Amino acid sequence: MTFRLLLTLSLAVALTSFAQQTPQQLAEAELPSLLTIYKDIHTHPELSTQEQRTSALLAKELKAIGCEVTENVGKYEKPDQKCFGVVGVMKNGDGPVVLVRTDLDALPVKEETGLPYASTVVTKNERGDEVHVMHACGHDAHVSMIIGVARSLAKLKNQWHGTLVFVGQPAEELGTGARAMLRDGLYTRWPKPNYALGFHDKADMEIGHIGVTEGYTYANVDSVDVTVHGIGGHGAYSYRTKDPVVLAAEMINQWQTIASRENNPIDPIVITVGSIHGGTKHNIIPDEVKMQLTVRTYKADVRERVLAAIERIAKGCATAAGLPSDKMPTVNVLRELFTPATYNNPELTKRLVPVWKKTLGDQNVEMVDPTMGGEDFSEFSLLPEHSIPAVDFHVGAVDPAKIAESKKPGASPLPSLHSSKFAPVPEPTIRTGIVAMTAAVLDLMKK
Repeated sequence: MTFRLLLTLSLAVALTSFAQQTPQQLAEAELPSLLTIYKDIHTHPELSTQEQRTSALLAKELKAIGCEVTENVGKYEKPDQKCFGVVGVMKNGDGPVVLVRTDLDALPVKEETGLPYASTVVTKNERGDEVHVMHACGHDAHVSMIIGVARSLAKLKNQWHGTLVFVGQPAEELGTGARAMLRDGLYTRWPKPNYALGFHDKADMEIGHIGVTEGYTYANVDSVDVTVHGIGGHGAYSYRTKDPVVLAAEMINQWQTIASRENNPIDPIVITVGSIHGGTKHNIIPDEVKMQLTVRTYKADVRERVLAAIERIAKGCATAAGLPSDKMPTVNVLRELFTPATYNNPELTKRLVPVWKKTLGDQNVEMVDPTMGGEDFSEFSLLPEHSIPAVDFHVGAVDPAKIAESKKPGASPLPSLHSSKFAPVPEPTIRTGIVAMTAAVLDLMKK
């Protein structure tokens, strides 16, 4: 046997072995460096609209594996505000276009995890207030996952064809980042996807598991500002006033009847007053009270009906209290902050669940209930038409022993997302996210 023939056979064997690498093997190989990246991002979190360092890190990693990368993608409504969106394109012949998305931003939370790589970052928010910053929602894990997915798929090009569009999206916590990237031509400057995929760690699911919901998985999110006007005065002579504090309390109670008396119970809604401010002193009845509401729904018609009912009840309470027409409450729905519901395409979900069960094991794939949380990944499926089939799945992030402990009588609940004490178990969370997403992409783009 000649040397050339031996060399050819050796190369063939090596290439065959390389081609047969599984998503699990590739994820395992990348984990050491990805854990370093994860801890670096966790230690250096950045608030929404300030993700300059994180986006640059993602762009660098995507360029290193051969993606065509564009930085600073996105246009906010404020024309002078810079957007740190990242788009990385990996082409591999003709075929479907699949978008894979991660979010980038952190939260104004002071970290209390006690981790050796915990954040100590303090910065200024958009209002100029000094705030602590923490990755309390796991976006640091998501960035690490998408880098692992990109690396894996770059090594598996013999198993898929088409175009991958990796999206690093800023300002998810504000619900404005996806819209900003679409406004800047995400679906015109780059190939419009046939499918859109996203993932998010889950603070009550065990490591090694993923969860998915068919249909609605996250809710519409509306932010509503309400100003209750009154006629202030001395607390001792309340009969000479129209007390906006009492009136605000009446409104809060009456708003809860929207869910219990005006809505079909199979259409979930949540109305939460997250902020209420009024008055300056014990014995002064103020002229006004300000409230901030978050309103959660799924269906478009339910949403509009609930928002209308909030205003109707507010004005009805004011009228019943005897306030004149010029003292009616002001109800302002912040349309620019609206985040539409995330809808997992049923057909696409049914296609991917068997893929995940085969890859991860039946017992590690859970069909989970929808939540009333919000997620602007929904924008990438072009709501409300759902014209682009999309799926956003959960990745378990919690030690099963801690889940079991939390279920014992009298035990403390698990830290939730946005908690100062939340931290995913990094290695298995990142590994599972990479494997699940890589398997999904390979199925959608298989040769």
